[in-house]
Amino acid sequence: MASPASFGLDVGIYGRLAVPEAVLRVARFADAGGFDSIWLADHVAFPTAFASRYPYSATGSFPTDPADRLLEPIATLGVLAGATRRVKLGTAVLVMPYRQPVLLARMLVTLDHFSGGRVVLGAGAGWLAEEFALLGAPDFAQRGTATDEALAIFKAVCAGGAVGHRGAVYRFEPFHSSPGSLQQPHPPILIGGVADAALRRVVRLGDGWMAVTIGPERLGERLTTLRRLCAERGRAYDDLTIAYKLFVAIGEPKRSALDARMPGTGSRQQVIDDIKALLDLGVSTVIVRHYADTLADLDAQLARFADDIVPHV
Repeated sequence: MASPASFGLDVGIYGRLAVPEAVLRVARFADAGGFDSIWLADHVAFPTAFASRYPYSATGSFPTDPADRLLEPIATLGVLAGATRRVKLGTAVLVMPYRQPVLLARMLVTLDHFSGGRVVLGAGAGWLAEEFALLGAPDFAQRGTATDEALAIFKAVCAGGAVGHRGAVYRFEPFHSSPGSLQQPHPPILIGGVADAALRRVVRLGDGWMAVTIGPERLGERLTTLRRLCAERGRAYDDLTIAYKLFVAIGEPKRSALDARMPGTGSRQQVIDDIKALLDLGVSTVIVRHYADTLADLDAQLARFADDIVPHV
C-alpha cells in the first residue's frame, strides 16, 4: 500500500527556461497551489568541454546543453525565500565541495532564519571533475571525504557556539557561530547519489536519501541495500525520508538511449502509474522537473500535473 505523497517542484535553474520569470513562476505556483516544497539543482559554471560522464543517464550525457542558461542556486534560494511564504526550500542537490564549508553553512543558516525555518539541505559529492577544477574545489578524488567533513561542519555551525575543525581536507581555528540555525539541531539533510558510498553517507550523516531518475528495479535494489546498511549500524530505516526526482512530460513519451520510455513521460495514466510505483517502493517525496521550452508550455505542464496527476496518486 503506497504511503501519502509529498510533492515538490524543481524550479529549473539550468536550461532554456533558466530565467527569473520562469523560476519565480514555478516557485509561486508551488507556494500557492498546495505543493510542499521547491528545489534547486547545483552547478556554478559548466566547462566548455568535459569528459566526465553524467551518472544518471544510460549514455553518460548531460540532459541539457551546457551552453544553456545557468543560475547559481544559493543566490537564487535567497530570492525564493522572499518570494514564497509556505513551501520548504530544498537543494537537489548541493555539491558540498564546491563552496568553502564555513561560508556555505553560514549562508544556509542565514536563509533558514529569513525563511522562517524552511531550508532543506540536499547534499552530494558531485560528478563533474572539470567543474571541481574550475572552481578551485578540493581534489576530485577527495570529494567523498570533503563532503563528509563539510556536512560535519554544517551541523556544528547550525548548533551554534564555538566551531573549529581539523580534518583531512578542511582545517580552521574556532570561530563564533551565532546564531545557529532556526531549525534545531539543523535543517533536514537528504543525501544524494546512488552508489554504496552515498547510501553509507545517508546512514551515517543524513536524515534521508534522494534518488534521481533511476528506474524502479534499480531503485528497489538500492532501497534494499539502504535497509541492510541501516540494520548493520542500528539506524531506523523507517525514520528516513526517501525522495525521488522525476523529470515529467505529460502527453509526450520520451525515449532513453535504449529506446525505452522514460519514467514520468507519456500519457496521463502512464505518469500516474510511474508515480504510484515510486510510492509503492516507499518513496515519500516526489520532486518534479518539467520538460518545457516555453513559458506557455511550462504553465500548461504545471497546471496539468496539479489538476490531472496529483489527485490520482
